[in-house]
Amino acid sequence: MGNSDFIKRKFEKFDEGFYQELKEYGIFTSVNAKQELIAEGDKVKFIPILIKGSVKVYNLNDGKELVYYYISPGESCIMTFSTIFTDKVSRIYAVSEEKSDVLLLPVSQFLIWLQKYPMLNQMFFLEYDSRYKFMMETINKIVFQKLDHRVLEYLHERIRRNGADAVKVSHKKIADELGTAREVVSRILKKFEKEGLITQSPLGIGIIEKR
Repeated sequence: MGNSDFIKRKFEKFDEGFYQELKEYGIFTSVNAKQELIAEGDKVKFIPILIKGSVKVYNLNDGKELVYYYISPGESCIMTFSTIFTDKVSRIYAVSEEKSDVLLLPVSQFLIWLQKYPMLNQMFFLEYDSRYKFMMETINKIVFQKLDHRVLEYLHERIRRNGADAVKVSHKKIADELGTAREVVSRILKKFEKEGLITQSPLGIGIIEKR
């Protein structure tokens, strides 16, 4: 998909004047895998919108990652969006999971657009609301759901997001993102394998039993 096509799809309800301003002020760029888009403590200068790839949004607690969510194509980082109204620094890290294409909207111009195009407020509010609900569901799972269910949910989500039959991810990475120990995840995956729920191979972890 070209940049113009992406703009038309993402902002399909906006007029031609907005499209032209977006092309003038928006910055289209590519980032490599594991490249940092923003770090905790940074001044937020751009609102990122992902065109292609995947971006992980997380924080660090005693050196351990606390993953908030992943940004998929067409989505923005709502937690950077929320800081521009308070003039505060970023409270999160946003790092690309793979080679990704991103549209960067300068904050100074974005604030002008919010007043000039009220529909932009609505669009980002709806995305904020959706992300907030997702994070509340995640908290409920952490509190109430057993870890083995959370591991299976994690695998389903990664496979869905990657659009593949298997996901190549280490036991340690799963453990880090779910806030547990690698040994615990390894035991759970071994149990799933014996039960015929998953396969583990050099290609990654695949789910046999679809829900």
